[in-house]
Amino acid sequence: MRIGELAALVGVSTRTVRHYHHLRLLPEPERLANGYREYRLRDAVALARVRRLAELGLSLDEIRDALADDQGRELRDMLLELDADLARQQESIGVRRSRLAALLAEADPHPDSTVSSDMAAVLRDLPAEGSKSAAIDRELLALLDTVAAPADRAEFVELFRPLTEPDAVARGHALYARLDELADADPGDPRVTTLAADLAAHLPDEMASAMIASLPPPGTGSDTVGGQWLGMMYAEVSPAQIEVFRLLVIMLKERGC
Repeated sequence: MRIGELAALVGVSTRTVRHYHHLRLLPEPERLANGYREYRLRDAVALARVRRLAELGLSLDEIRDALADDQGRELRDMLLELDADLARQQESIGVRRSRLAALLAEADPHPDSTVSSDMAAVLRDLPAEGSKSAAIDRELLALLDTVAAPADRAEFVELFRPLTEPDAVARGHALYARLDELADADPGDPRVTTLAADLAAHLPDEMASAMIASLPPPGTGSDTVGGQWLGMMYAEVSPAQIEVFRLLVIMLKERGC
C-alpha cells in the first residue's frame, strides 16, 4: 500500500500519517528502490491503534508511552485516569444542563437566572430598586457564584441565608439607602461612623468572621485574591463609602470576628 491508501483505509489524512512518523508514533517503513514507501498490514494495524487511543482522549505523548509498554500496564493506568476525568466532565455537564433547563423553563429569563438557584434566591432579596450600592453587591455576588467552586459557593450561600429573612431584608434595604446617601459625602461625615456600626450589628457572626478571614493580610494589598475582590469593590464606591467599610472591618475585629 502507498501512504494514501493506508490513510484512506484507516480513515485519516496522509498529513496525519506523516505527523505520526515525525513523532515516532508510527514506524516508518523503508523506501523501495523507486523511492516510495510500501506499507503493510502491520502498519495499518499500528495506525489504527494510534487513532483509537487518540479518539479516547489520550494525548500523543501518552499514546507514545502506552505503545512503548508491551505489557499494557501504563495504558491501563492511563485509561483509568481518562475514565475518571470523563466521569467528572459528565457530572459537570449534568449540572450545567440542569441549570440550562431551569433557564429554559422560565417565561422571561433575566440576568440573575444565570447564577445557581440558591444564589438566585439570595439575589432576589437584594433589590432596592435604583440603589447603586445594592447593584454593586449583586454584581459581586453573581461574579463570586460563577468563579467559586461548588463547595465554596454552597458555603457562601449558607452564610447569606440569615439575611434573606423578612426582617433582615427590610433592614438591609434601609442600610443600602443610607449607604447610597453617602455617595457624595465627605469621609469625615458623622453619618459614616453610625452607618458602620449599624452594618456591623446587621451582619451575623458567621458571615462577619468569613468576611474578616477573606481580607488580605496587612501589606499584601492586591497581591491576594481577597485584595483583588476588595480592590474591585473600592473602585465602584465613593471615599465616604470606603470609610464606612474600613470602620466596619475595625468594628468586626473588635467584636472578635
